[in-house]
Amino acid sequence: MSEATEKLNAEMTDADADARPLDAEARALVTLDAEAREVYEAVRGGGAAVFDLRERGRVEVAGAEAVQFLNGLVTNDVKALSDGRWMRAAFPNVQGRLIANARVLRTGDAFLFDTEPATRAALLKTLERFTLAGDFRVRDLTGETSCLSVQGARAADVVRETLGEEAAALARGQVFKSQGGGHSSDVGRRFTRTFTILRDTHTSEDGFDVIVGASDADALLAELTRAGALRAVGEASEVLRVEAGVPVYGKDVDESSVVLEAVAEEAVSFTKGCYVGQEIIARIHWRGHVAKKLAGLVFEGDARPATPARLLAGEADREAGRVTSAVFSPRLGRAVALAVVKYEFLKAGTRLRIASGEGEEALAARVAELPLVRGSWYEGEATSEASDDAGASL
Repeated sequence: MSEATEKLNAEMTDADADARPLDAEARALVTLDAEAREVYEAVRGGGAAVFDLRERGRVEVAGAEAVQFLNGLVTNDVKALSDGRWMRAAFPNVQGRLIANARVLRTGDAFLFDTEPATRAALLKTLERFTLAGDFRVRDLTGETSCLSVQGARAADVVRETLGEEAAALARGQVFKSQGGGHSSDVGRRFTRTFTILRDTHTSEDGFDVIVGASDADALLAELTRAGALRAVGEASEVLRVEAGVPVYGKDVDESSVVLEAVAEEAVSFTKGCYVGQEIIARIHWRGHVAKKLAGLVFEGDARPATPARLLAGEADREAGRVTSAVFSPRLGRAVALAVVKYEFLKAGTRLRIASGEGEEALAARVAELPLVRGSWYEGEATSEASDDAGASL
């Protein structure tokens, strides 16, 4: 966990602690059944689990004018993205608000956009508007492909055993596309069909996302579990997501969110040419701060609020933001949440409370930096070969 979160836990009063059941493992069972808890402990405890991401959208763009058109549509500099690399980018509208958050993978002359299920249609619609304007071809690969993600400190070991050393040694920001079919790169791996892999996290632990043909997904899943990764089930994914500070479109962020309020800064280039919504996004950046931003909350107890919920500050009940996702964190032994918090209340340690009805007990929380739990993904950052394009996941 981050130093700020550790400090917050230390500052929670004895009275708060006494108000909670003493057995942290018993508290975890309130929100995670036995199977989900086993997955959670594998990811957080030094093992690995495999998550099914086949519902995410995957759209390919190609053509001689692809770079030109894409650079006018997304926040990052696609022109600077070389073959075998990936970056984060957002699709804004003309008001600088978020249409979709995506990862952009470049393999050869093609670009693969990977996005959340909720934003696939909007991303596809945005891209398809330009197919008649020049050499700009768009193909929806969602139904033809699948994606599985291995997360946890042992993710590299699982990938090495299943997909070979070259895949396991992949640096952050890089993309590796296998040849398949018995090529030399197949030596030492069990799964010999074609795949594309990138290193990324959805949990704040080390991780790899593997994209394969839809018909190959079950075979890959079987090999990954055979290599020691547990198959993710139940609510474990949601708890890990919130602890890692990963927003979901339609829940934590949406079309009303200004891009800089909703995505990591590495998804935005402030030096490239013009793109849709750039003027507003640049103005906010050079002003120095956003009006509000996604942040973490650590509650003073194990009761978690219903969401969405209003956040209030001070005796005057000033509007401070809203809670968007809330879970009980087994690692922290407390309820935690993601929230959109106004700028003046964003400092770590700021005490807020949930707006409550008459006769209801108010839930108190403190603002915390994201991620709320800082896992193996953040180990050795200073010496990593990783590109800054990676960062935290979607």
